[in-house]
Amino acid sequence: MAETNLLEARGVTKRFGGLTAVSGVDYNIVKGKINAIIGPNGAGKTTFFNLMTGIYKADEGTINFEGKNLIGLRPDQVNGLGVSRTFQNIRLFGNMTAIENVLVGMHKRLNIDMVSTVLRLPVFNKQEDRAHDKALDVLSFVGLGDKLNEISRNLPYGDQRRLEIARALASDPQLILLDEPTAGMNPQESADAMALFRKIRDQRGITVLLIEHDMKVVMGISERIAVLDYGKKIAEGSPEEVRHNPRVVEAYLGRSGTEGAQEGLGLSAAEAVEAALKKAEAEAAAEITSTSEQPNAPSKS
Repeated sequence: MAETNLLEARGVTKRFGGLTAVSGVDYNIVKGKINAIIGPNGAGKTTFFNLMTGIYKADEGTINFEGKNLIGLRPDQVNGLGVSRTFQNIRLFGNMTAIENVLVGMHKRLNIDMVSTVLRLPVFNKQEDRAHDKALDVLSFVGLGDKLNEISRNLPYGDQRRLEIARALASDPQLILLDEPTAGMNPQESADAMALFRKIRDQRGITVLLIEHDMKVVMGISERIAVLDYGKKIAEGSPEEVRHNPRVVEAYLGRSGTEGAQEGLGLSAAEAVEAALKKAEAEAAAEITSTSEQPNAPSKS
């Protein structure tokens, strides 16, 4: 069966003053697949996410979703077309309950005018009941059905990540973008998160794109992987193809590191890639720990 591209990016470039964060990137998101973007810190991954979701406007290129160019649209307009996302740093409404956070995610799908809302007309009550039922369904789907009235800031870290995914699902997306969704999780939480990502694709029919530093997650769940380095796409393919790509290990270790890993340790190119990815994973974990101690630290992705 022929693959269909849900999103197509062509020649996408974003500059910040004299810094080119994303440079001429061509990228396809295959419909119905779990896609991933990886790369060293500062490679432009989160910037590319922000371009696809309307937070930044590309200086050059096109980003077409279902045939419509997303460049120049506001984030709410992009969301209205069927693209939702989570963030690298959790962005929940801390003083609101879990179900209230999910209800916020539905605002683009509700059709209620001000008069109906103020006067509490039957049409308002009907849609409010429907939204409440849907929020219960989404929370149950992500495993938080018993925590709908919990204040979100009081939830365990892993549950906060799940709640952010639930809020993104509440807008009925065709494509969900997950920015480091397993960051800071322990191995069991990461395994549970991987099961949830598959469930989103298999049971809801939603295409998934994730940025992730945990290479066990990336290699274990992704069907297509793209690699960015200094804002450019340097590799793309299946996990096995990326695993055997010398340019990937060079991006993580540098040319001298690649040669040293292969010659000094007697490693093959594939083994050197594995070593580089494990090194990157360890560095990312250390950075996450450091960032958690400094909550206002800016993202480098």
